[in-house]
Amino acid sequence: MSDFLRTDIKYLTGVGPKRAEIFNKEIDVFTVEDLLYYFPYKYIDRSRIYFIHEIDGNMPYIQLKGWITAFETVGEGRNKRLVAHFTDGTGFIDLVWFQGVKFMQDKYKTHSPYIVFGKPTRFGDKFNIAHPEIDPYIDENSRNVGLEPHYNTTEKMKKHYLNSKAIQKIMAGAFKSILGSISETLPDTVIQKAKLMPLKDALRNVHFPENPQILRDAQYRLKFEELFYIQLNILKYTSERKSKLKGIVFTHVGEYLNRFYTDKLPFELTGAQKRIIKEIRVDMATGEQMNRLLQGDVGSGKTLVALMLMLIALDNGYQAALMAPTEILATQHYQTISELLEGLNVNVELLTGSTKKADRERIHNNLLTGDLQILIGTHALIEDTVQFSNLGLVIIDEQHRFGVAQRAKLWTKNHQPPHILVMTATPIPRTLAMTVYGDLDVSVIDELPPGRKPIQTIHQFDKKRGAMYQSIRKQLQEGRQVYIVYPLIEESEKIDLKNLEEGYKHIMEVFPEYKISKVHGKMKPKEKDAEMQRFLRNETQIMVATTVIEVGVNVPNASVMVIEEAQRFGLSQLHQLRGRVGRGADQSYCILVTPYELSADTRKRINIMVESNDGFEIAEADLKLRGPGDLEGTQQSGIPFSLRIANIVRDGEILQYAREVAQSIMDEDPNMERPENRILLRQLRRLKGNRYGWELIS
Repeated sequence: MSDFLRTDIKYLTGVGPKRAEIFNKEIDVFTVEDLLYYFPYKYIDRSRIYFIHEIDGNMPYIQLKGWITAFETVGEGRNKRLVAHFTDGTGFIDLVWFQGVKFMQDKYKTHSPYIVFGKPTRFGDKFNIAHPEIDPYIDENSRNVGLEPHYNTTEKMKKHYLNSKAIQKIMAGAFKSILGSISETLPDTVIQKAKLMPLKDALRNVHFPENPQILRDAQYRLKFEELFYIQLNILKYTSERKSKLKGIVFTHVGEYLNRFYTDKLPFELTGAQKRIIKEIRVDMATGEQMNRLLQGDVGSGKTLVALMLMLIALDNGYQAALMAPTEILATQHYQTISELLEGLNVNVELLTGSTKKADRERIHNNLLTGDLQILIGTHALIEDTVQFSNLGLVIIDEQHRFGVAQRAKLWTKNHQPPHILVMTATPIPRTLAMTVYGDLDVSVIDELPPGRKPIQTIHQFDKKRGAMYQSIRKQLQEGRQVYIVYPLIEESEKIDLKNLEEGYKHIMEVFPEYKISKVHGKMKPKEKDAEMQRFLRNETQIMVATTVIEVGVNVPNASVMVIEEAQRFGLSQLHQLRGRVGRGADQSYCILVTPYELSADTRKRINIMVESNDGFEIAEADLKLRGPGDLEGTQQSGIPFSLRIANIVRDGEILQYAREVAQSIMDEDPNMERPENRILLRQLRRLKGNRYGWELIS
């Protein structure tokens, strides 16, 4: 890119220091280049002029050619408005202004030809256009013909007269000044292979397209490039990591795994579990450091796979660690794994923020001597004081809750980086996995263990609770347990906690003969854990909670999950909550409680939940409905970098193709040493230094 494109935006015609400050603060535009990459969010066809007699109530925008016959001021004080009676000879329409009445009356003249553009609204038997765009009509060359770009603006921008029209004018001025300043950012080989429009043409036509086909071609070029460089960055990073980091070689399967498999395996492994253990054994024997993502729906048996892999590490003389995001989940893993290994003479310990000082010191010493073979814990595992004798395998559960830096910190716990397996119960759609987890090999457990029955999901309206409570009582009488979950959205936490308290009192009244636990995020960890443990031991039969129980509770005896105000949850979160039941051999139920009045999107979400138990199908649907946000929670924080034009939901095919092209370059020229590929290295360096969080990828 030339020096002109790096020019401060304040020097552009129509900007200046004050407007530049608004551009900086409101939309992150600092330079001419930033402005060119601030793309329109929609286009309106200005190629056609309508006649007034053609107008109907369904038209979003229209363009008319005619003249003002008279002005009229209507109302007084704040209700005062200016009405201009406009005609083209086929009928009349009123143009209305609620602000700037005198200015508008002075600016526009009667009986002069104008082009009027705006949204028609019907009042009685007449149409009007409020605050229309008006330009003098001189001849056909003087009017806006083609697709008009519309730009997102903020309230503050509008107050400083930086509306979409103003940005359009500034953009047009920028293109007049650019001339030959836009240099290419992709090699000719890629442009020809992918049949792409040159960059300078793509940028001009994405802002000022002559027709819809040219706009599509321009958008394709820019989307491809954006996704291509993300994939190239991920593939380059992965290639460098593999070449620099030699992995520990696990060649041996010995007594630990064989004894566990023969004497302790709780049930026959599924085909998927066997396949994944084989895949990972191959990884760990290659001499390269393994980095693998294990996706498995709730209850699919990931923990058992993780344990068997840790035993392979032990058979080869190495230690293993498992890191979980919460104390509850870490404790649960510790209890499950300790029970499974009972009698096998394996030393397993738990390390969390609550571990007492004396226990902590003992754990630290035993790690260094190698006596401690498996360490399970929370973020406490990555503290500098935690040092291993010979760490060979690290397993990270619910990876999305840890940052990239935290994952990388575990690599330094051994002189040779340990193998890394990250696990998630949140099914990740293919396109999202290719970007967020693009540096990892992916394995999927796509079978449930034998004996598990699919959970039945029921949609229940909140006004008809009688039948629901009757069904719950039947399950309780049979000795089962029940979850009742209330939403917790940060912005309305006080209201949500009030709803939880009221719900708790109501459930106590409805089920006076049963003991009830209550859990929410405002409780101290010890209080929360005590309530969870009471429920686990069946000392309480009903758990009333917020979404804190979403991850990390395994109660095989719980057979009913009631989700109150289910309309406030995303699909993936509903699926995660549903996965808290169905962990035993009994038939389990998930009841989604909503009011009658639901939006079309919400009805779609609820119907998908009722019809499907497939986590990947649900995750794909969630991505399409909500966009590429944080699939796990209620706050949509988005993927960890900014996409300025591409959309990983709608542009999945472009993403796949961009990755294939990037992969072919890495296969042929991994260090990008060929003259035609040097441009790729330059562009990667530029993108890593921008302000859009791009350096967070991988």
